[in-house]
Amino acid sequence: MAKQDNPQPEVNESTESAEARPDAAAQAGEGQEHAEPLAAPSPDDMVAKLEEELTVARDAVLRAQADAQNVMRRAEQDVEKARKFALERFCAELLPVVDNLERALEATAGDNEIVKPIAEGVQLTLKSFQDALKKFHIEAIDPAGEPFDPQLHQAMSMVENADVEPNTVIFVLQKGYTLHGRLVRPAMVMVSKSPASA
Repeated sequence: MAKQDNPQPEVNESTESAEARPDAAAQAGEGQEHAEPLAAPSPDDMVAKLEEELTVARDAVLRAQADAQNVMRRAEQDVEKARKFALERFCAELLPVVDNLERALEATAGDNEIVKPIAEGVQLTLKSFQDALKKFHIEAIDPAGEPFDPQLHQAMSMVENADVEPNTVIFVLQKGYTLHGRLVRPAMVMVSKSPASA
């Protein structure tokens, strides 16, 4: 009975090993498929690829340099504008003082000996004020007799006048001013127009 029991496990082991053999063979076959050597690129292909990558990198560097230069240029322009026009609000606040000095000078015009010293003092004060404005590139706009310019002038009224061309400034109510060429305040003016009969 001992002899009959021993062969059965041997048969089972052999059947299991036989069943496992096809799987092992299949795995070995798969390993061989993946282990096939890849074709090495030719030197010409590698050189062409490297040249293409070099061209792309060079273009990227040039674009980055151009962007950096543009940013620096814009920053310099912003700083220059800020420096030039930092006085714009301060200038606008001072202009009424100049207007009042000019009005005071007009009011003291005449041959009155009592008023003359006052007029001379106002005149000197106004002149020193105007010199200070010019020093900081603040220029007056006094367009009497000039053609009307909507960029620099503000028309307060239109007056019929046959003696001058239409759209001519015939009277300045209030001077205008510019700072470094930029308009701070337009000149308030009266403008001529053709007579209705014409």
